[in-house]
Amino acid sequence: MSSLTALIERLPKAELHLHIEGSFEPELMFAIAERNQIEIPFKTVDDIRKAYEFENLQDFLDIYYVGMNVLQTEQDFFDLTHAYLTRAHADNVRHVEIFFDPQGHTDRGVAFSTAIDGITRALKQGKAEWGISHELIMCFLRHLSEEAAFETLEMAKPHLDKICGVGLDSSENGFPPSKFERVFAASRDLGLKLVAHAGEEGAPEYVYEALDLLKVDRIDHGNRALEDDALVKRLVDEQMTLTVCPLSNLKLGGVSSLTDHPLKRMLGLGLRAMVNSDDPAYFGGYVNQNYIETATAVGLTSVEIIQLAKNSFLGSFLPEADIARHIADIDAVSETV
Repeated sequence: MSSLTALIERLPKAELHLHIEGSFEPELMFAIAERNQIEIPFKTVDDIRKAYEFENLQDFLDIYYVGMNVLQTEQDFFDLTHAYLTRAHADNVRHVEIFFDPQGHTDRGVAFSTAIDGITRALKQGKAEWGISHELIMCFLRHLSEEAAFETLEMAKPHLDKICGVGLDSSENGFPPSKFERVFAASRDLGLKLVAHAGEEGAPEYVYEALDLLKVDRIDHGNRALEDDALVKRLVDEQMTLTVCPLSNLKLGGVSSLTDHPLKRMLGLGLRAMVNSDDPAYFGGYVNQNYIETATAVGLTSVEIIQLAKNSFLGSFLPEADIARHIADIDAVSETV
């Protein structure tokens, strides 16, 4: 084991960009499909795993929604979330802020409460078992209508005690943040935090819209912001966190090789970038794997890796005292490097 790998494994980390439906490992998908007697177009676990070999965002979304369809009961959502937290704990993740896509469930007849109750029960158990703190972020699917987003927000109102914020995900191109300006304003009025996928596929203009129209607290991905020097300066000046997902970027063709990934450049520019796994079952690795492979590919130093870990907490929605405690724990590890 290299010294950098050992450091990554020892560092406390937060994960702020994780789609719980994207943590659906083939074995669990197959087991839940059998339990619920749901027919899926795969005869074996290996068939599912082969289907995970896609080359673009749309192909990924196609298999993603097939998997989502087997989730029917509160126990299914509990099992999915608990399985993710088990992996997160193994990677020394101390805090998670996970996304879920209620429209992907309610549109197929699963009650909003079924999904959120299963997820939150698992999050509470993760806190009790491993001390992993958590927040839950409800995402609007950007390929659906503004009206559908408002309907989802209405469904969420009885559950606001379980929801920290709202986000915006799914296919980016052709669905600008501006489409959801009003529903984000309504969410802000409810006291919710705001995040949005921007600058993954979409142009820098989408990042501007997320900042100026949606008034987000955090940018998910943000890679293409590097194409605009003025935007980079603004993101640095505002200390806007970018929840970067290296293996996702590689799998979906955002970079042709991990050696081309901009993470090291982001840090060099002073951007508050941090590392996440996005949809780890589909993209080839959980948090530590993203750190390790990217560190090797782009030549991250121990100082940069430590900064990434600190940024993961600095960009979180944790109270300041909790952030300070986690930073102190990181400092304690870094003193031994």
